[in-house]
Amino acid sequence: MKDPNKIYNTAVEATLEVIGGKWKPVILFHLTFGKKRNNELKSLIPAITQKMLTQQLRELEEEGVILRISYNQVPPKVEYELTDYGWSLKEILHLMCRWGDSHIERKYGGRATVLANPQLEDVHNI
Repeated sequence: MKDPNKIYNTAVEATLEVIGGKWKPVILFHLTFGKKRNNELKSLIPAITQKMLTQQLRELEEEGVILRISYNQVPPKVEYELTDYGWSLKEILHLMCRWGDSHIERKYGGRATVLANPQLEDVHNI
């Protein structure tokens, strides 16, 4: 249970409590482009372990920013999508991507590779 008397030094702490860490923003970013199955997310984020992906998805679901959709079929099918609350993060996540692109260019010039840049026109039109 969350502490009802929680004190934050700044609201940024509350944001990071929900979306902070190495993988959560990346998972959420990919979900801004639509529903994804577990294996789709894993292929979009090859460095994440299956255990960590599952853990991060559960935590995001507990926070109410993603929804786990189970289909009653054989073999079982599960998809993840942003909730309305999760969609409120889209602009932040896309701005983070734009900032990251600028940072990569500034720091590495043309010597760095970004493996996943889905639908960049959506990211850069914010």
